[in-house]
Amino acid sequence: MEVLYNQIPSGVGSRGKVHLGAEEEKKLLLKGARWAVEQGFGEGVDLDRTESGGCIDGADPDKISSKAYERGRAQQGTLGAGNHFMEIQYVDEIYDEKAAEGLGLFKDKITVMIHTGSRGFGHQVCTDFLEVMERAAMKYNIELPDKELACAPFNSPEAQDYLAAMNAAANYAWANRQCIMHWVRESFMHVFNASPKALGMELIYDVAHNIAKIEEHIVDGKKMKLIVHRKGATRAFPPGHPELPHAYKHLGQPVLIPGDMGRASFVLLGTEQAMQESFGSTCHGAGRVMSRHQAIKQAKGRSIRKEMEEKGIIVRSAGRETLAEEMSDAYKDISNVVDVVHNAGISRKIARLRPIGVIKG
Repeated sequence: MEVLYNQIPSGVGSRGKVHLGAEEEKKLLLKGARWAVEQGFGEGVDLDRTESGGCIDGADPDKISSKAYERGRAQQGTLGAGNHFMEIQYVDEIYDEKAAEGLGLFKDKITVMIHTGSRGFGHQVCTDFLEVMERAAMKYNIELPDKELACAPFNSPEAQDYLAAMNAAANYAWANRQCIMHWVRESFMHVFNASPKALGMELIYDVAHNIAKIEEHIVDGKKMKLIVHRKGATRAFPPGHPELPHAYKHLGQPVLIPGDMGRASFVLLGTEQAMQESFGSTCHGAGRVMSRHQAIKQAKGRSIRKEMEEKGIIVRSAGRETLAEEMSDAYKDISNVVDVVHNAGISRKIARLRPIGVIKG
C-alpha cells in the first residue's frame, strides 16, 4: 500500500507524473487510452477490454477552453479526491462459477479496482458548457422542469460542440485510468519481484459511468438512434452485442459496481433485459445516504482509519477529512443495491470483492 500510495498521485489538486505539452495534450484528447499505450503505459491487449477501445470518435480539441487545458496538463495520471479510489480486493464469493472463470475470477483471487475519471479537465469542460447550455435553452425556447437541468437540441451548434468536448474528456479519462493501471502493475512487480504477466495482472474491463453516447435501441418496436446519458450509471450490454470484446461475446459485458471502502464491490454481467428495460444500463455504485458535511460531523471523535484497520483493511489517504466523508455509514449497503439490479434482471451477479487495501484522495 505504501508503494502504491507513493506511485499514484492522489488528493485534491494532485499533480501527475505525466508532463504534457500543448500538442501532446491534444493528441491524448484525440486518442485516449491508445495514446497511453503508445507512450508505453500498458499493452495493446488492454484496449481490447476497454469500452470503445479506450477512445471515442468525434473529440475536437478546438472546442476545449484554455482553462480546461491548463487543468488537464498537470493532472493526467492522478487519482483525484472525493469518491475516487484505488483498492486492492479479493474475491470472497462467486455466484456463477462458469461466468467467473470466463472473466478470469476465482475464489480468493486478488484484484485491483481503479475508480477515477477526467479529473479537473472534465470538470472544467462541464463548467464551461453549462453556461453555453443555459443560454441555448433560452435561445431555443426550451422550458425545463428543474433548474438543475441543461440542454440544447442535438443538431444545434451548442450541442455538437459539447459532444465534441465531452468526447475529449472521456478520452482523457480512459488515458488516465490506463496510466494508473500501468503504475499499479509496476508497483506489484517492484514488491513481488515478478512480472505483471506472471502475477496474472490482466485487465478485466474498463467502463465509463458518466458519459452520453449515440446508440441504437428498440423503442416501440422500432430500431432508433438515441443519445443515452449515463450519469452515475454504467453500461450493461448483453451477450452477443457487437460492442463487446471477443473474449466476452458469449458472456455479456462485465459490469463493475463499487461499494463503500469498508464493505464490498461486485462484478456482474449485462443482460438482454437491460437492453429492453433500461437502454442497456444499470447502476454504478451504492449511492450516498449522507452528505459529505453530515459524514464529517458524524465522524467527529472517531478514527475511521483505525476502525478500518480493525476490519483488516489498510487505508492511505491524502487527508483525514476524506476518510470521514467516505466512511461506510455515508453510503447505502452495496449488497442491497446489487440485489435490486440482479433481481430486476438488468445485470446479474457474478462475484463479490472485499477490500483489503484502500487509497483515497
